[in-house]
Amino acid sequence: MTVAATVRPTARVSGDMYALAFRGTGLPFEQIAVPDVVLHHGEALVSIELATICGSDLHTIDGARHADTPLVLGHEQVGRVVALGPGRAPRTVDGRPLTVGLRVVWGVAVDCGRCRYCRLGLPQKCASLRKYGHERMQRGWELSGGFASHAHLLARTPVVAVGEDLPAAVLAPASCATATVMAALAAAEGIRPLAGSVVAISGCGMLGLTAIAAAVARGATVIASDPDRDRRADAVQFGAAAVADGSADGWRAALREVPAARHGYGIALDLSGAPAAVQGLLELGDIGAVLVLVGSVFPAGRVTVDPETVVRRMLTVRGVHNYAPSHLLEAVRFLEGADTVAFGDLVGSVHPLGDIELALASARARTAARTALAP
Repeated sequence: MTVAATVRPTARVSGDMYALAFRGTGLPFEQIAVPDVVLHHGEALVSIELATICGSDLHTIDGARHADTPLVLGHEQVGRVVALGPGRAPRTVDGRPLTVGLRVVWGVAVDCGRCRYCRLGLPQKCASLRKYGHERMQRGWELSGGFASHAHLLARTPVVAVGEDLPAAVLAPASCATATVMAALAAAEGIRPLAGSVVAISGCGMLGLTAIAAAVARGATVIASDPDRDRRADAVQFGAAAVADGSADGWRAALREVPAARHGYGIALDLSGAPAAVQGLLELGDIGAVLVLVGSVFPAGRVTVDPETVVRRMLTVRGVHNYAPSHLLEAVRFLEGADTVAFGDLVGSVHPLGDIELALASARARTAARTALAP
């Protein structure tokens, strides 16, 4: 007996589409033409309005983290739906059907919804996870990152519709920096409320400044730390009550400036990934404090943990990697009520995709929290 295979319909989209392929550390990017995209059920094609260069992109380019090449980097971007796959339109995180013309941001991770991690409520650690800007280029999914003219959104991609009034520079980081901060704050609030807490934040780049503003908005008093003087000044502008230079003495001096912190912090977020910063935070928490580690996403060295201290001080240490779809929606809602001028100013120069090397030089110079690319 012959069993006929079920063939699901597809939609073919043709146009002037292209992507920048990263081929390896020290090698020039290559512009790849993508004349056709085949969309399956639940998929969408988005034209990219603006993409920002994340620190993890630089880590990959500079060889600090491994990636299978060639790949299209970039996972912070905003764009507009230009085509949909056949059948019922996919829906945004909050249940809105996607339509052509809708302005959107989308999550970095695509889960299966069926594996043990998805069933445990950890879709960001799905056993078959696929991540925009992290996957080796493959036939049929060439437009897999933000350093491109368009993005091919797979089925189950978390998508959030965004307003026309919010600047692209404010929205693009939502799909990494802002959503990751929302996940970190949620991890902390699962143990201890932000409102009324003293929150210590290590690292005042894009994530740190976002975390400061978000924690203050939820009723926390924030002490922020960064070795860079300009970043410390930015932290004050975003609402930090005191700042430190990252040293143990600097932290203690900053804690003394805040009366509520006389016993140490209640919540801490490490967004730097620096072992010395993590070590210092482990030693400065109040009884019942919670420390959320976010920045340690590449090898940087070990820290020493005294189990007796953890037990007697009832400390909680949590790790956050990637984020759930709900955090992306929360990120957009936060940005809708945030100071758009301040957040827009965090993105410095904007470069055409063809000037990728100039854009990377600007990003490495750290003249702003983010550098942007525009097709």
